[in-house]
Amino acid sequence: MTEKELLYVEDALGHEQHFQSEWQNTTQRLQDEDLKRFTHEQQQKHRQIFQSFYDLL
Repeated sequence: MTEKELLYVEDALGHEQHFQSEWQNTTQRLQDEDLKRFTHEQQQKHRQIFQSFYDLL
């Protein structure tokens, strides 16, 4: 993996961590159970994407 590719993967990992954090914060603030379920699912999707990028390393 080139240095440029590594920087791209590191950047993508940072973005996915940010998305996970934002979805988690949103989930915690919601009252509606359907919305909470949706936001939790989004958090899980971004966790899976993060893991996919991490596995590239």
